[in-house]
Amino acid sequence: MVSKSPNPSNTLPQLGALELTLLKALWQAPDQSAHALREQLLTSHTCSLSTVQSTLERLHRKSLVNREKRGHAYLYRARMGRAELLGKLLGGVIGQLHTGSLEPILSSFVDFADRFDDTSLDQLDALVQQRLTQRGDESC
Repeated sequence: MVSKSPNPSNTLPQLGALELTLLKALWQAPDQSAHALREQLLTSHTCSLSTVQSTLERLHRKSLVNREKRGHAYLYRARMGRAELLGKLLGGVIGQLHTGSLEPILSSFVDFADRFDDTSLDQLDALVQQRLTQRGDESC
């Protein structure tokens, strides 16, 4: 069995609460300005336009959003989907905590899935079976 080591380039910098909130808004509706994003946040966050703009700038520097100048404003779009970001974040944590054995990581993940809802373990099993089938297809 070939062991795959984590790729350090897949790790991401830590994300703050506002950064995650803005990414969620961009996943729901891409190509938004800082002003439009701030308007959305007013129901749950009290922050200024300059705070939203500086947070979007940080996300841009972290290569998590793309921006395109339109008129006097930038429009922002997430560079990766939620699943890809989640995979990279989990990969970074696992890479930092990995001790050589995957059993504690896999066991913790199964425990988490079991607590989430009644169908999570069935979904996890289906994903594992799908991946095993894909591997079998690739080896032909």
